Amino acid sequence: MRENAWKKYDEKQLEEIFAYCEGYKKYISDCKTERECTTEGIRIAESYGYRNLEDVIKNNETLKAGDKVYANNMGKGVALFLIGKEPMVNGFNILGAHIDSPRLDLKQNPLYEDKEFAMLDTHYYGGIKKYQWVTLPLALHGVVVKKDGTVINLSIGEDENDPVVGISDLLVHLAGDQMQKKATNVIEGEDLNVTFGSMPLAGEEKDAVKANILKMLKEKYDFEEDDFVSAEIEVVPAGKARDYGLDRSMILGYGHDDRICAYTSLMAQMELESVDRTSICLLVDKEEVGSIGATGQQSKFFENTVAEVMNCAGEYNELNVRRALKNSKMLSSDVSAAYDPNYASVNEEKNAAFMGHGLVFAKYTGSRGKGGCNDANAEFMAELRNIMDSENVTYQTAELGKVDQGGGGTIAFILAQYNMEVIDSGIALHNMHAPWEVASKIDIWEATQGYKAFLKKA
Repeated sequence: MRENAWKKYDEKQLEEIFAYCEGYKKYISDCKTERECTTEGIRIAESYGYRNLEDVIKNNETLKAGDKVYANNMGKGVALFLIGKEPMVNGFNILGAHIDSPRLDLKQNPLYEDKEFAMLDTHYYGGIKKYQWVTLPLALHGVVVKKDGTVINLSIGEDENDPVVGISDLLVHLAGDQMQKKATNVIEGEDLNVTFGSMPLAGEEKDAVKANILKMLKEKYDFEEDDFVSAEIEVVPAGKARDYGLDRSMILGYGHDDRICAYTSLMAQMELESVDRTSICLLVDKEEVGSIGATGQQSKFFENTVAEVMNCAGEYNELNVRRALKNSKMLSSDVSAAYDPNYASVNEEKNAAFMGHGLVFAKYTGSRGKGGCNDANAEFMAELRNIMDSENVTYQTAELGKVDQGGGGTIAFILAQYNMEVIDSGIALHNMHAPWEVASKIDIWEATQGYKAFLKKA
């Protein structure tokens, strides 16, 4: 096992690390959906001088070394380019992460009344333990799009004066039958119904509680029940990220998977003004459900954007695009499972990730016989070892649990289809995919330094 990363820093350096993590805490407190992450990512990028690629194209401008541009993918993902000194056909250095997280989505017709309770139907998104989502204070984040195209941004439950919502659970006194069920069935998917209100509207006879809720939505947010059909509203844990542990060495927050890698990748690129190879920070949606759809990594957004950027740099032709992608190198940045002494049996210790031991490289993910994995080449792993050691970045290698215990995947295999070098890297968590996950502050710092080193030297 490599040495704990905390040990290499003095008190003044630790102050800098803790201050850096305050920015991350604010990011995941404010950004609880892929739309919010994209908006904030673009805001941060523009503050560092990045410009909208659409404006560059519209003005028929030429991109040159040192220029910074971004492309917005339907408000749910973004690709940021720092143009390098070398021709793009030589390849890119890419940091890729996803900004969607496990959650509950409202159904398209969610609102109903049942025995004088206004309720919301949900459909869970991504891999969750359903029983973890009951009795928690929950918030609603998302957009409602009216027929005339008006977009209403919705956030209920985050301001200290806001109400919160939640999902009830059965009291233990009556839970004899429930407690005999398997964990997968203790709470059924169709029972993840959000309690939305209980006060009837005066003068209403039928569904008076629902009518009162609709009246409030109309008065405060100016939308009708029918507008739920064209809405995307996510149910997420309410509240800010918090310091975790008496020593404040960790962060408890919603959505570490994978916004912890998205933020560190983004900030690593923001800190660079000049690179040899064009650097790309790619933040995508839909990883938790297979990277599908127009905003997932399997869409043509990235490839199309690369073509546009190369065209603006005067380097475009179809063969050049293919060569550029083939010659690229990528860190597919996603979280890993940290060794947990409460659940030690699922790990093979010498190949497990540990909190406080820095950036995690996973040569392969997948499950049971490496099924579905991207297995990185030894040559690329050796290059990364050299880069990290030369920049004094603390890192570790790991796999996701014992061989037949389980497993998981990332966007790595999708980019590898371009024949580029790709490896999984990221930060180790406790409680992965739970409403509240835990990460180490020192690992957040080391990841940022590692990503920056990769962009400069790969």
